[in-house]
Amino acid sequence: MAAPAPRPPGLCCCRKGSAAGPEAPPAPPPPPEPPPDVASASSSQLFSLRHLHLGLELRPEARALAGCLVLELCALRPQPRALVLDVHPALHVLSAAYRRAAAGEAPCSFAFSPAEAASPPCAACPLGFRVDPFTDYGSSLTVSLPAALQPHQPFQIIVRYTTADGPAIWWLDPELTYGNAKPFVFTQGHSVCNRSFFPCFDTPAVKCTYSATVKAPAGIQVLMSATQSTYLEEEGVYQFYMEYPVPAYLVALVAGDLIYADIGPRSRVWAEPCLLPTAISKLSGIVERWLTAAESLYGPYIWGRYDIVFLPPSFPIVAMENPCLTFIISSILESDEFLIIDVIHEVAHSWFGNAVTNATWEEMWLSEGLATYAQRRITTETYGAAFTCLETAFRLDALHRQMKLLGEDNPVSKLQVKLEPGVNPSNLMNLFTYEKGYCFVYYLSQLCGDPRHFDSFLRAYIEKYKFTSVVAQDLLDSFLNFFPELKEQCVESKAGLEFERWLNATGPPLAEPDLSQGSSLTRPVETLFKLWTTEPLDSVAAASSVDLTKWRTFQTVLFLDRLLDGSPLPHEVIKKLSECYSSQLDSMNAEIRIRWLQIVVRNDYYPDLYKVRRFLENQMSRMYTIPLYEDLCTGTLKSFALEIFYQTQNQLHPNLRKTIQQILSQGLNPLPAIDTTAVTTDTPAMVLEDKVSEATNGAISLRDVNVSA
Repeated sequence: MAAPAPRPPGLCCCRKGSAAGPEAPPAPPPPPEPPPDVASASSSQLFSLRHLHLGLELRPEARALAGCLVLELCALRPQPRALVLDVHPALHVLSAAYRRAAAGEAPCSFAFSPAEAASPPCAACPLGFRVDPFTDYGSSLTVSLPAALQPHQPFQIIVRYTTADGPAIWWLDPELTYGNAKPFVFTQGHSVCNRSFFPCFDTPAVKCTYSATVKAPAGIQVLMSATQSTYLEEEGVYQFYMEYPVPAYLVALVAGDLIYADIGPRSRVWAEPCLLPTAISKLSGIVERWLTAAESLYGPYIWGRYDIVFLPPSFPIVAMENPCLTFIISSILESDEFLIIDVIHEVAHSWFGNAVTNATWEEMWLSEGLATYAQRRITTETYGAAFTCLETAFRLDALHRQMKLLGEDNPVSKLQVKLEPGVNPSNLMNLFTYEKGYCFVYYLSQLCGDPRHFDSFLRAYIEKYKFTSVVAQDLLDSFLNFFPELKEQCVESKAGLEFERWLNATGPPLAEPDLSQGSSLTRPVETLFKLWTTEPLDSVAAASSVDLTKWRTFQTVLFLDRLLDGSPLPHEVIKKLSECYSSQLDSMNAEIRIRWLQIVVRNDYYPDLYKVRRFLENQMSRMYTIPLYEDLCTGTLKSFALEIFYQTQNQLHPNLRKTIQQILSQGLNPLPAIDTTAVTTDTPAMVLEDKVSEATNGAISLRDVNVSA
């Protein structure tokens, strides 16, 4: 639990209470019955959440955020004794208070200012509270409630708190940004991280509108996932309002040296100044094309604006579908095709995931599988079926690769995964959620005979359930009601439609889509792969058959993935592959280069190891560093990995640094503490060798593989 910080001026909602909680009220009672969402400690089933307001002050120097949360609630049962919210050990609760709201009073207005927060119009009554352990990814905050609380009587709970580095909040020093000019902070709420951002009902089953008032240092631009925003220049305060109900995980904030450019009638890109020209050149005009295609399939875009913010490479995932403001990692700008697919996927989430949300994390496929299907319908409309089939083939290959690693009987391969208490729902995020979910949705589309009939069903589904959270049965019941002929078939034999097997069987999808329309793009990949892996090797024929520089990115990636699956390769093959392609691949995007470097590592091909070093010296993104470090540490090159890590660790975000240390520590138990205060990227390997040898009593030798450019 973080140490208490000074009270933020003008941003708190009550004046009484101390860090230990007020003494007068009695201790809060035990929490109510366990909630239906095992990933949430909250008592969300006992209350209706009307609105939440955040008063925030960003403190980059302390890497901390001071907050005041106002929850507007109604009890659903008589005289509930306590309110339980999800929090996190990184979040320190300072006080809790109660304020009665007048019947019919509107939720906090968009103009809810810091001054109003400091001097609320009605007196607030201090409440007792306590924080208890829940799981390793969160805690529970239990707040006692007044005894006279009646059902459906609106009231407010006001919580003052501070929060530091936590799962949701990523602080970056200027040197970890592209511009190296100003500090940067962003939040990442999915799946259950936002409980470290603000106390909440951290479950996708609960949605509400929200507003926020944010004070930041001068020169720092603040953005949030909101439909409305203003900046009060005299006060140095940003105000935000989200007029549509969203789950807690979709409340997002980013602040830093950000500027924007309009790229369409309802879209703009935000990025650090040095990145903005590239972002404009990649996306100008085409985001509106994607939105229009999506609207033609699934109905109006309901969120108003669709803006994109490009984040530094420390962003822990590729992209996040925060409403009105997609977060995406800047590294993806290197690859046009990955940029297209990733942004279109987040566009699709505007309908599937944001408008209609999975009610539990056990059915995450309701968001990801449907969004993946919608993404591919949009790409088919805009780029043709062959391109969509190529991308699908590449992803399904990855699904089967993951299945080999996990085993076909692994329960995480189910679409309806049973989430055990204490298990972080983020562990359920895997390719089954996306690709097996996609295959099931594709199967449903085939049952009705025509994809456009299925598009009509999905429009009706969105219209019926928008701004709510659903379970799989809601989707399937709506599907059968929309197609009565299938419903009759289902009545006769529900198993005939195999819904139960799709949802609860482990292993691969029961059926996969016909990808023959992509054969013009996938067949050359298969031909080249066979040429390089058929014995005896005819390297001249293989090298002359294809010019990789004229291939699409997904073709090259598919080819390299097949080689990765076949590694280790015969030494003659890897040597000839390097001679033919290594210099070409050097000039290609990072998605291609990392796959070639993984092939190099898995085959212990020392002549190209200097490229691995060079890549890791220049990459700070976990999407590129983690796979390489994992491969380096599973073979004979762990000492080489240690050398690179100790020379580059100061360039990495602390969270990424910790993850790589965990990878490197496997087999060392634990990774020794080595004094690297004087280590830089220019430190000679001999000096570093002495540090490592001294700390490990000679158990690790960097001289085993000391390769440099």
